[in-house]
Amino acid sequence: MTRAAKERVLLDGQAGSIECVIDFPAPGTNHESLNDAPRGVALIAHPHPLFGGSLDNKVAQTLAKTFVELGYVALRPNFRGVGASVGEHDEGRGETEDMLAILEYARTRFQAAEPVLAGFSFGAYVQTLVARRAKPERMALVGVAAGFVSGGRSYTSEPVPEDSLVIHGELDETVPLANVLAWARPQELPVVVVPGADHFFHRRLHIIKNIIKGNWHN
Repeated sequence: MTRAAKERVLLDGQAGSIECVIDFPAPGTNHESLNDAPRGVALIAHPHPLFGGSLDNKVAQTLAKTFVELGYVALRPNFRGVGASVGEHDEGRGETEDMLAILEYARTRFQAAEPVLAGFSFGAYVQTLVARRAKPERMALVGVAAGFVSGGRSYTSEPVPEDSLVIHGELDETVPLANVLAWARPQELPVVVVPGADHFFHRRLHIIKNIIKGNWHN
């Protein structure tokens, strides 16, 4: 029986139901597996829900597609108050709890012990919090919300594992590049800077995919 390429499910979170899209890799994508099992699970976190962020965000979709092409099952939840997800925005605290609940679901359904954590903007910030409590296989973060950002908000992103892949736009006006460099500097963490890219990577989404694919483990 052919497996569906995509599912839309409601999962249990701390504040109620969490809407989540699950994207599956095509059969034969994971060449290392004799039984065609997925390579692993990638959990994708979208940008700020109060500023239009959702699982349909183009960067979040690009991250999901990239990891599906790499052989992972990609889970893209909507944060609280977005789409069919219940609850209200909790500035990263409740969102972290919800992401951990989704990881527990992924461990049960897909036997995913160490997930890939990926995220964009506010979602990348949340993933730095998640990584403190759930050991990731690796992380891929785009436009990490760090320090003071546009709109007067401020984020204290946590340190991340040394093999984390961090991508940022040179011309990001929402989260200045200097903020991310200041966060990365004490960690001695490299940052891949995309020349000419703004916060949303308009017309440069393919570069995100190419960077991740070119720097991922074989």
